[in-house]
Order: sequence, then C-alpha cells, then structure tokens
Amino acid sequence: MPPVATDALVLHVFDYLETSRIVRLATRDFGVLSVLARGVRRSSSRFGSALDLFAEGAARIDLKAGRDLQTLSGFDVTTARPELALDMSRFTAASAVSECVQRMVSEDHAPEAFDVVRDALDALARSAPEHTVSAALASLWHLVATLGFAPALDVCALCHREIDDTDALAFSHVAGGVLCATCAARGAGARRLPQAAHRALAQWTVGEAGPALSVAEGRAHQRLLREFVGQHLTDARQMKAWAVWEQGNWG
Repeated sequence: MPPVATDALVLHVFDYLETSRIVRLATRDFGVLSVLARGVRRSSSRFGSALDLFAEGAARIDLKAGRDLQTLSGFDVTTARPELALDMSRFTAASAVSECVQRMVSEDHAPEAFDVVRDALDALARSAPEHTVSAALASLWHLVATLGFAPALDVCALCHREIDDTDALAFSHVAGGVLCATCAARGAGARRLPQAAHRALAQWTVGEAGPALSVAEGRAHQRLLREFVGQHLTDARQMKAWAVWEQGNWG
C-alpha cells in the first residue's frame, strides 16, 4: 500500500534509538498518530528541520491497520511557527493545547479538530505575551465544544431552567455546566461563576476571542477548564504541560 498523504501538525517529539525520533502528529484525516521518523537525527536526513515542534505540513505516512506506531516517510513544512519557541508564555500555552489534543482527539473528530488546533497555534503565535492565557483559553474551550463536550451555558445543567443575565450562577464540572442559584445551593463542588465569566465561556465555545483577562481571572478560568476537561478524560494521568502553563506567571 502506498503512503497516505494528510495535513499534519507536530504535537510532540522525542528521541528513539540513536538516529530516529517518535513524533506525535495531529492529522486532518486520521486523528492523532504516533509515527516513527527513521534517521531524522542524521545530518543528512531528508527531514531536515521539518519536524520542529508545532510545525505544520504535508505528511506522508506508511499507514498499516492495527499498528500503534506508523512510519513517517516524508514531511513538507508549510508553516513553521518559530514565534511559539521565542516566548515562554506562548510556548507553555501551545504545549497545553498540544497535550489536550493528544489526550482527547480521536479519528472521529479529525477534520474539525485539526482546523481548531491549527487556528489555535496561529492565534498563540500572533498573541502578545500578556494575552496568551486568554488566547489559549479561547482555543481550548472551542476545541472542547468541537469534540462534543461543550458545557451547558444557556440552561441550568441540572434543572434545565433557562439562564438569563440577571441570574446568580455557579459552574459544576460534574453536572456539565452552569447551575442556577437553586441548584447551586444543592450542588456540592460547584464554583461561583460571575456574569463576565459566563459571557466569556459563551464566546469561547463558539470560537470567538472573548475579553482580555486580569491575571486572577486567567488563573480562575484555567482552573475551571482543567476541572471540566479532567471530568472527560478516560485516565487519571497528570497533564504535565498543562500544569506548567497553569502554574506559571508568564508574561
């Protein structure tokens, strides 16, 4: 079978044996794949610097059913995004996006998720350091919604009463979204959700940029999103890149 061609984004790279690397790719057609780039660390490698982190290009993959590790036969870069490596706030935010993609995206979501992730990395590459947290939050909530896990924002997640701008709200990652004041009083673990935060979530889940955030607001939103995403993961492994992004005071 000849190699398949697909648009791809480099999510993670690590050395394998003396001359090769294993690369995690987000692909437009096959979801997230692990591929072996043979000989990529040789000075004469045909890959050159193509497999830099967060690069985008046209990948050629020897795809065989049932294999956990496929073989990468070529990668032609279309977008390198060096800006993401030049600033710690951009790099940690992009790494958090990458980690979320690796843990949540399957082949079923491939085309739609690929476009969201590509746009996320582009937005982070353009963002000023002080705006990377809000840019990453917008991208991650949009990805969550694209994958079919959007939180309930227009109605109470428990009683399904319609929410309006005058309601005192809370957010429960267990219930799956906002709670009205009555349900919040009975819902253990629900966090108070200011109206401004509710409006931001509504914008982010549909792909809009949303508001600028203070440091305190950014940290509160990071925690809220981590708890919500954690509810939908199938294993309890720590998201290490996410932890660095959330704990850092970058920018």
